[in-house]
Formats: sequence, C-alpha cells, structure tokens
Amino acid sequence: MSPAAPAQPDPPPTLLLIVGPIAGGKSTVARALARRLRQHGEQVALVELDQIAEMALPTLPDWAFAHRIFGSVVGQWLRSPLTVVIAEGPGSPSEVGGVLAQVPDEIEVITVVLTSTFEIAFARARDDPTRGVSREHSFLLREFERWTTDMPLIEHSVLLDTGTASVEDSVSVIHSELGKSRD
Repeated sequence: MSPAAPAQPDPPPTLLLIVGPIAGGKSTVARALARRLRQHGEQVALVELDQIAEMALPTLPDWAFAHRIFGSVVGQWLRSPLTVVIAEGPGSPSEVGGVLAQVPDEIEVITVVLTSTFEIAFARARDDPTRGVSREHSFLLREFERWTTDMPLIEHSVLLDTGTASVEDSVSVIHSELGKSRD
C-alpha cells in the first residue's frame, strides 16, 4: 500500500509570482513579504530563483536549467499543505510561462511585477558585493533594454515601482491584493 498524499488545505495555496528585472527589488520585497505573511499566520514557502541556481554555481551549465528546476520546485510546493507560495525570480514572459506551466489548475495566481529605473537598479547591483556579472554596467543595461520590451507582455495583478515605493509599502500592496483575492 502506498502512503497517502498529504492533505491539501481548503482552499489550496495561492501563488504570489514576483517578476522583474535584475536588481529590481524582487528578493528584498519577497523576503519582507514572506516575513509579514508568516507574522499573520500564513504557512509560506519562499522559492528564489537565485538560490536554485546557486546550488550548481559555478558549474551551472545554463540558466535554462535553473529556470526549469525553479518551476518544478514551485509546482511541488503548490501541492503541499501551505497557504501561500512566493516564487521570486522570473524576468521574462517565457520564464513566467515556464513557472505557470507547473501550476495546478485550482491554484490562484497573483502576478506582481516589480520594476525600477536602470539607474536605481545599477546602484543596487554595484553596491551588492554578492553579485557577479549583473554589477557590470553594459550587462545590466542590455538586460534593462530587454526588460522594457518584455514587461508590457507580462500579465500582472500588481505593478510596483521599487524606485518610488518603499519595501514596506510594496509589501502592504501585495498583502492587500492577497486579501482581496480571497474575498
């Protein structure tokens, strides 16, 4: 006899998909959001693309592998008895699509697009000693040029400019959107 699958909460978890450019504030907002939700009694998994990729660095053969594994991990957490899964990391329509392909039909998805100006993102990246190539002006500029083309193609529930909205304000807006989705 095979073991029974863990019971799903009623309702199933909500996916908060945090999307944005490199150094757009995704990790900072996602971590603060996870803390806030846990303080309010939510059972939360925070899945960060960079942490998935870090498991294979410096030998990661291609970021496409990290994105596929990221989507798979998100999908598995959505099948667990949690109330919220925060998936932080995708930055293009195809990357968002890869995550959404792993989402069970009954799951509510709130897509949050975070953005900022290139200048703000470059200052963040430059001042973060843990960053690699994203600290390079020309690399980040190319990524931001791509982002300006990709961002309008990403369907979203919430759009926040982390260059003008504080982390706390961003978390409050997302938390409020979660509450509205449950009403």
